[in-house]
Amino acid sequence: MTSQQIGVLREQHLHAALKEWYREEGDLLEVGVGGFVIDLVRGDLLIEIQTRGFSSMRRKLDRLLDEHPFRLVHPVAAEKWIRKIDEAGCEVSRRRSPKRGIAADVGAELVSFPALLSHPNFTLEVLLVQEEEVRQPDPTAWRRNGWKIVERRLVGILERVVFSRPEDLVGLLPGGLPDPFTTADLASGLGRSRHLAQEVAYCLREAGVLSVEGRSKGGIEYRHP
Repeated sequence: MTSQQIGVLREQHLHAALKEWYREEGDLLEVGVGGFVIDLVRGDLLIEIQTRGFSSMRRKLDRLLDEHPFRLVHPVAAEKWIRKIDEAGCEVSRRRSPKRGIAADVGAELVSFPALLSHPNFTLEVLLVQEEEVRQPDPTAWRRNGWKIVERRLVGILERVVFSRPEDLVGLLPGGLPDPFTTADLASGLGRSRHLAQEVAYCLREAGVLSVEGRSKGGIEYRHP
């Protein structure tokens, strides 16, 4: 199996299950629009489900966004179970991951085009989901101690968070931040790495909902206007 085929397997079930969950009566599936295949077409609205890698959407958005309302749907695993199976497909173990995703995790993807919400035709929807990650043995998969991800499966939907204008991104900020705040403060409030906090702050700054107040020993200081 090639790496490209493995990549398709990783996305296939999760993407297909989300598309079926999201579909409403009358929606058209896998429709060609402007030279691109769109997951769902609902009247004039184009709906794309992107489980990762927003940067790959750039050409499609550049071509279609000026002429069509466009909703990008992205799942974040708020709860995850890791299921290990052997080469024959028999379950070896299943455990709940201690990692819990939050809506702000979308910053790692949105950083590809942070000002996109300024476009009147664009809406971003983050789905906080329950997910099962299926792994099989692979001696070359050193990052996961000899296990590779072969599939991501949808278990349930917990919450929908919709961003239809730049101001909505303020909802990604945790409560209790000092004024002004640094990305160290933001990382602490989110319970995330400084790197992700920097990505979130960058997205909000480029979208025009955070201003830079100056610099302190802790780094750049931000304020919500």
